[in-house]
This record gives sequence, C-alpha cells and structure tokens, in this order.
Amino acid sequence: MLGLHLTEEDSFAIVLDANGTMLRLSKVPEFTPADHGVVGWQVEDIAAMVRQLSERGVTFTRYPGMDQDELGVWSHDGVAKVAWFKDPDGNTLSLTEFATD
Repeated sequence: MLGLHLTEEDSFAIVLDANGTMLRLSKVPEFTPADHGVVGWQVEDIAAMVRQLSERGVTFTRYPGMDQDELGVWSHDGVAKVAWFKDPDGNTLSLTEFATD
C-alpha cells in the first residue's frame, strides 16, 4: 500500500526498499502498539499523497476535536499539515507537509 518493496526476509527481520533507502524492520514475538505516532514521512503535496494512499486502501484517522478537512488532513497554524493512519499492527503513522516560505 505504501509503495515499499520487500527485498529480503528472514526469521529476524524484513528489509524494504524505501525509494532507494534500505528500511529494516525487526520482527518481535509480542507487540503492543504505542498510543502515539511512531513513524512519519515529510511529503511535498499532502493532499495528493492522501488521495493516492486512500486509493490503495489506506484509511486515514480522524480525531475528535481536531479540525481536519475532508481528506482527514489537520492544518497546524500555517506551519504544517498532518494526516495520520495506522499500519496493520495498529501503529500510528503520519504524513506531514511543511509550509514553504
């Protein structure tokens, strides 16, 4: 869904190609998701990325009391726009578009 390609897997970890950057994720026998964001990506066009990921089946999280737009994007005082989603294990991941000067 995220466009990361599996390049290797063994009993200890999986290795993904993240657009030319190796991303190694360790396997753990037991896991409890954190109650906060654990991984985030900076993107140039958050609306386009949210639409693209939504088309792939990603569901973006809406939080009560946060003024999120129709895509689920929250704007932070003109400094940044943020959208959150969960991975299959329940970890909170995010996309952020920072304002340009």
